[in-house]
Amino acid sequence: MIIKKIHHPYKKADIVNEKIVLVLGFFDGVHKGHQAVISKGVEIAEDKGLKCAVMTFNRHPAFVYRRFDPDKHTYLTPLERKEEIMEKLNVDILYEVDFTARFGNLSPQEFVDQYIVEWHADVVVAGFDYTYGKAAEANMNTMDKYAKNRFEIVKVEKKVDAEDKISSTRIRNYINEGKIREANELLGYIYETSGFVIHGDARGRELGYPTANIYPHPYIAVPKKGVYAVKFYVDRKWLDGMASIGYNPTFGDRPSYSIEVHIFDYKADIYGEDVKVRWVDYLRDEIKFNSVEELIKQLKQDEDDVRKILSEVEMKPDLI
Repeated sequence: MIIKKIHHPYKKADIVNEKIVLVLGFFDGVHKGHQAVISKGVEIAEDKGLKCAVMTFNRHPAFVYRRFDPDKHTYLTPLERKEEIMEKLNVDILYEVDFTARFGNLSPQEFVDQYIVEWHADVVVAGFDYTYGKAAEANMNTMDKYAKNRFEIVKVEKKVDAEDKISSTRIRNYINEGKIREANELLGYIYETSGFVIHGDARGRELGYPTANIYPHPYIAVPKKGVYAVKFYVDRKWLDGMASIGYNPTFGDRPSYSIEVHIFDYKADIYGEDVKVRWVDYLRDEIKFNSVEELIKQLKQDEDDVRKILSEVEMKPDLI
């Protein structure tokens, strides 16, 4: 997959000079609904003998249009993770456009002329709720007006499950509520966060459960506080473990939460290492224990429960 980073105004040399099928969307999470849109673009491209290109943005438009709210503007997939998933979906070209005020203020006609027609799009594919132009004033229902018969338009209808539309907002809410299984079902893969290992209080080692303390990606959605069954990536392999997110109330609350992962059957000095965590299942909420002995007893039970959960998890080769 070719990755092209675009800054407005771009140069012609930045664009692949051939006809393409162009898929539009921010695609945070690249969930099952997004996958349906992208797969449609890939299918059309294969039928026409063209390359499938996806246009996404380096940051959410909300950062430009509205005041930043960290509770609302967390990502499910930072750009690096999005790139990994796009490649597995057989995208040929990924255009990553810097979403700036100058880009966001383009009129709908300017956007279509400069970012669709001049990109040699033969077909444009997008979800039913895709918007474009200044302050998202145009949508897929008005695309024909600006296209002027210069390319074909394919609108992919919403994808739903038994409850509602599959959306990034719904998945983010599940993650915030600790409903990891439900989030993973809508994503179509196991939710993943990234970060690097930092020093902590070293209490886990004293309890017989040493942990890797993770400094997470600053804008990624982190599950609610509690204990989780996880897969942990370090040293180029996925390992089983259990994670705790919270404030360590048994030892006195910290001013900020920590993410700590106890990796099963693994001993190594990994401070400073870039790591990934896949959140498989939620076990329980954080509890303040009356004694250290009571805490250790619960940790042993947590380990048994997590080992059982992870023994039943199949690491599928598709999107994960």
